[in-house]
Amino acid sequence: MIRSVTFTALFFLSIIPWSLVVVAARLAGPAASYAVARHWARTVMGLCRVLCGLTFRVEGLEQLPKAPSVALLKHSSAYETVVQLLFLPPQAWVLKRELAWAPFFGWALAALRPIAIDRGSGRQAVEQVVQQGTERLKAGLWVCVFPEGTRMPPGETRRYGVSGSLLAQRAGCLIVPIAHNAGDFWPRRGWRKRAGVVTFRIGAPVDPAGRDLRELNESIQRWIEGEVEALRRQPDPPAGSRSPSSAG
Repeated sequence: MIRSVTFTALFFLSIIPWSLVVVAARLAGPAASYAVARHWARTVMGLCRVLCGLTFRVEGLEQLPKAPSVALLKHSSAYETVVQLLFLPPQAWVLKRELAWAPFFGWALAALRPIAIDRGSGRQAVEQVVQQGTERLKAGLWVCVFPEGTRMPPGETRRYGVSGSLLAQRAGCLIVPIAHNAGDFWPRRGWRKRAGVVTFRIGAPVDPAGRDLRELNESIQRWIEGEVEALRRQPDPPAGSRSPSSAG
């Protein structure tokens, strides 16, 4: 617990100086800001490994398309929001607009060109994701969507939102589903982090062209949630099994 509390305190304290650097780097272009953000993520995850004994590995990196795509990522903790910076190509995130209002952290988010939506606006938020997401894809960025809309406790889920699948369908790009078991090691509430190896499993890209949107979304949800349960049942991999390429 002492190690977890120490890490969490350092994690939050790091946000202020690193956010200022991300914002300052924006003067050199969005790619510079993104590079700084990745360096912060690498530093924080290194600290997590040393203090909490928690690291990660990535399965299926060879499945990532070369062209910008839409990633649908299981959302169960803060861990995956940081680690995705290290193994996915440069990306824009779909997130609730309130995050962008926070001092320091919100400034850094704005420099990274997220798609900040009002989750209560219904169809308008979906159209915003499609419009701005298409712009990000054309600019060479991936778009990362947490289809549950909020962090879910391990073993739980809710109906996936359609914005990510609709964006991919209208933009003519692929969908990449990603499952993981981070929620079992870094809970969405509480300070304690459990030592071990989080596994991220990248699925085969899905072509949404011509698919019924509801059927498409449900099939992706079945795959992600099924893989999450499979990862939760398997024995923890050895602590030294982190994929070298997952370091970004």
